[in-house]
Amino acid sequence: MSPERTIFLIDGQSFYASCEKAAHPEYKNRPVAVGDPSRPSGIVLAACPIAKSRGVTTAERNFTALAKCPDLVIIRPRMLRYIQISLAITEIFETYTDLVEPYSIDEQFLDVTGVLKQYASAEALARQIQEHILLSTGVWSRVGIGPSKILAKTATDNFAKKTDEGIFRLGYDNIETALWPLPVHQMFMVASKMGTHFNIMGLSTIRDIARLSLQEFKRRMRLRMGKQSDIQAEYYWQTARGIDPSPVVPSIRNELKSVSHGKTLRASLYYRRQDIELVLQELVIEVCRRARRLGKQGRVVSVGLGETDGERAFRFGRQTTLAHATNLTHEIEAAVLRLFREYWQGLPVAFLYVSITQLTDDNVTQLTLFDDRARAYDLERATDAIKDRYGSAAIMKASSLQDAGVARERAGQIGGHYK
Repeated sequence: MSPERTIFLIDGQSFYASCEKAAHPEYKNRPVAVGDPSRPSGIVLAACPIAKSRGVTTAERNFTALAKCPDLVIIRPRMLRYIQISLAITEIFETYTDLVEPYSIDEQFLDVTGVLKQYASAEALARQIQEHILLSTGVWSRVGIGPSKILAKTATDNFAKKTDEGIFRLGYDNIETALWPLPVHQMFMVASKMGTHFNIMGLSTIRDIARLSLQEFKRRMRLRMGKQSDIQAEYYWQTARGIDPSPVVPSIRNELKSVSHGKTLRASLYYRRQDIELVLQELVIEVCRRARRLGKQGRVVSVGLGETDGERAFRFGRQTTLAHATNLTHEIEAAVLRLFREYWQGLPVAFLYVSITQLTDDNVTQLTLFDDRARAYDLERATDAIKDRYGSAAIMKASSLQDAGVARERAGQIGGHYK
């Protein structure tokens, strides 16, 4: 019989803020938050424990955070730096086990079943990893330990984060005394709406779900949410009991299906066709550049759009199939603009999205009688090389210098935040 698994979920405490405090030792004893200090109405992306003790919370406005904590230091986010530190932490984990699965930028699963015999206990290994991360990056970590991924995650979120040691083991031996008494809204993946459903059903604690038979729980879910709720019922019933057979997968990358980019806009500023088309053109440039970097080209071009005037709102997603696969900017752009002009209803635009699918490798170029596509590829790749060396803003269309352009701003960001 195979041994019970031992899985860690390791979480970086207030990750963005911890990275900044490590970079700014002068703020060691100061309340620090990560956000855009130039925007009072911007939101707090992360707050250090000192700031949280003063009432500062994630996602609140900067001005309300400063009202609560006048000496709060707000530091502009550096997403590239946080990604680099996250990758460095992954490399640390891989010195202990090759079964490491990133869950988010600051959380990763480790299956340490095969290496535990080298340590006095799982807790001893967790403490060693904590110290290793702290000495290497300045980030303090919390470790949830469990026989399944769901219990390791629950151990971190509900218990390890609340202890000074930052370590908690949640297993089948203590699940009834530790986890089951908690309110149902503290169960993993139970948001406020589902928590309300459970409370109306008379299920106020995790124990109330766990002690029901699966068939009885399904019956109650059907009465409340309809026949289609069986899959949800089984998921929540297993979660309450800590059942999760899914393995820790060291590589979660599947075959690439699409290359895409999107942009959220202020609808009040994007109501003219030429301004909207400018952003679409910039998105196409990014999509094609990324496709070439991946060695891919696509034959199906898709455009998504959300438009609203404050009273009416419409969304559409349309696609077209090209005669041949491509990652040439002018060919994708022509298809995107054609779809936009046909389906846009004329309202201000709040969201744009461009993608290419039905991907193939771009090591074969379809030649045509009327276009020198080989020369166009050479030109695009030369442009890519300059951007890779000097940054995305090194070469851009003159139209992107207009106020409506977003390319310059995006060149200094990762995931919508500053590098």
